Amino acid sequence: MSGYILAIDQGTTSSRAIVFNGEMKAVARGQKEFTQIFPQSGWVEHDPEEIWESTLWSVRTALTESGLKASDISAIGITNQRETVVVWDRATGKAIHNAIVWQDRRTAKFCEDLKAAGHEPLFTEKTGLLLDPYFSGTKLSWLLGHVEGARERAKKGELCFGTVDAFLLWRLTGGKSFLTDATNASRTLIYNIADNAWDEELLDLLDIPAAMLPEVRDCASDFGVTTADLFGAEIPILGVAGDQQAATIGQACFKPGMLKSTYGTGCFALLNTGADRVPSKNRLLTTIAYRLDGKTTYALEGSIFIAGAAVQWLRDGLKIIKSAGETAELAESADPNQQVYLVPAFTGLGAPWWDAEARGAIYGLTRNSGPAEFARAALESVCYQTLDLLDAMHKDWQADGKETVLRVDGGMVASDWTMQALSDILDAPVDRPQILETTALGAAWLAGSRAGVWPDMAGFSANWALDRQFTPEMDDETRKAKVEGWNKAVRKTLEV
Repeated sequence: MSGYILAIDQGTTSSRAIVFNGEMKAVARGQKEFTQIFPQSGWVEHDPEEIWESTLWSVRTALTESGLKASDISAIGITNQRETVVVWDRATGKAIHNAIVWQDRRTAKFCEDLKAAGHEPLFTEKTGLLLDPYFSGTKLSWLLGHVEGARERAKKGELCFGTVDAFLLWRLTGGKSFLTDATNASRTLIYNIADNAWDEELLDLLDIPAAMLPEVRDCASDFGVTTADLFGAEIPILGVAGDQQAATIGQACFKPGMLKSTYGTGCFALLNTGADRVPSKNRLLTTIAYRLDGKTTYALEGSIFIAGAAVQWLRDGLKIIKSAGETAELAESADPNQQVYLVPAFTGLGAPWWDAEARGAIYGLTRNSGPAEFARAALESVCYQTLDLLDAMHKDWQADGKETVLRVDGGMVASDWTMQALSDILDAPVDRPQILETTALGAAWLAGSRAGVWPDMAGFSANWALDRQFTPEMDDETRKAKVEGWNKAVRKTLEV
């Protein structure tokens, strides 16, 4: 077998495929954006067929660019946008409704009703999650109740539910694999992370038939083979993990206390807590980091819904920039005497606030505020939100007396200005790796190690290489004033 591994990274705004060689370096890629559908305020959908077609296009493009044939690829690893719900017909493979995206807030009222009925402690105890529209379970329940006949068909076993990984596995294998992995299952609100099983009590509360659920496997496992007609030959699929867990693996955060923070559309920080399921007292999530050889490793997670999406808003909403790359230069030119704060609650506030009804706000505007100040406020909002997450994590993790090691990845970390601002606001070092494609790399490692052509966990960890460490340069007085201003802005936003 060759050392070539193909990673499918199916994200929120685009599908990507990356071919890695035996030295674990990216040698070719394909990427295609797809449509974001907004039927109502706060609703976000994707067309599953467009997800599928963009994935196929990306894989074929990556293979063509690499000059390789499908038979040269030892295995495929899949990583995906988590919590996004797809329901499809078991006989035809066709989705019965658009995918309901993780950002979607249509079930906010349903979540509030469940909380009012006193159910949140039960969900949190079993799943490590909170009752929030972010997670798959309430989206699935909504879909079953709003597509005519869906719930009855699901009870008869005629429909399949999956997060995007399960949908892709079904399509890639010609309907032979109806599977998911433990990390994606752990984000559904219906999976017991202590028992590693779908939970009947939670299924009953959400009125979800067990007959429509996929089998859950380890992150590195036999997930089937692609049909030969798709790429020219069968390729085994040997790794699956949700995008944030895949990034944790790609950053080699295998030891308790290691922390990664990924800056994409949103920002997601995961702290490895080892074999311990650490219950959060600070509104963080307890989740599965990965499951290998039947052994579960847990994590604390903080989720920020809007990170890079704030920059997209500057470009597409306000139209004050033409490309994301302009923001750092603009931010650097901002008036240092103005302190403008953007609280980017465009789709509610995530951890540690978890306010589904909060909406975005800007504070501190003057007559002199312009594009530069808006750009700085957008980038700094990501830094402040990260600080909120890390403060909560340290409170939950402090009993062990362990220091965290912060490794960053995602599109935004290419900006030196943003990473320096992050280090300044956190008052802590920030490590940027040489390989920024850590999400795809994590999925590739799962498949490559399972195929026996890539190194084991220790060998992979030894291969992690630092590009640059950013260290704090801001004085304490300035940092304290800026953080106090942010906290005030968040409080005012939550009061509205």
